[in-house]
Amino acid sequence: MLRDIRKNYQRDNLEEDKLSQEPLDLFQSWLNDAIQGKEEEPTAMTLSTISKGFPDSRIVLLKEVSASGFVFFTNYLSNKGKQLGEDNHVALNFFWPKLERQVRVKGIAEKLSEQLSTDYFNSRPRDSQIGAWSSPQSREITGRKELDQNFEYYTAQFEGKEIVKPATWGGYLVKAVEIEFWQGRPNRLHDRFRYTLNESIWEIKRLAP
Repeated sequence: MLRDIRKNYQRDNLEEDKLSQEPLDLFQSWLNDAIQGKEEEPTAMTLSTISKGFPDSRIVLLKEVSASGFVFFTNYLSNKGKQLGEDNHVALNFFWPKLERQVRVKGIAEKLSEQLSTDYFNSRPRDSQIGAWSSPQSREITGRKELDQNFEYYTAQFEGKEIVKPATWGGYLVKAVEIEFWQGRPNRLHDRFRYTLNESIWEIKRLAP
């Protein structure tokens, strides 16, 4: 029975003396732990946008994190790209089950500059670059064959040439306004701390689980 599936979290704790004043410093430390701990997809994050009053969520990959925020890349004409053009308020969620940790982020998404998007595109494997040209992301297609034919077409088109970034593809920077860190603890009495940006200062509060 689903109701009988339980796990008693007891790997670690999160106390006030482990917090940093800057939440992105703590996030970077936790991300490093996830990478070193061989989490299956340490950079995977749930990105939630807003569509006609409903939240719309999917998994994307974090490609950069800094004091400025969280960076991911996509097709601007995809569902999420169109939604971000209408409302750029987003939520991110990271879950690292081996470490029994979760991070929740609320923020504002802004397009990266064309140059930064191009620089990242140029660093991708060639097949991934061709894939960006081949997929009309989120649009209905006739079948798998259409994707395979597109891939073959663009492979031939760019044979022996540099692959340029599609104008409809690029990155977003999510500037956080709230970040919550969750550490699993025994008996469902988890540790939760919420950072809220007040002007340029992060305010920190412990939350009940």
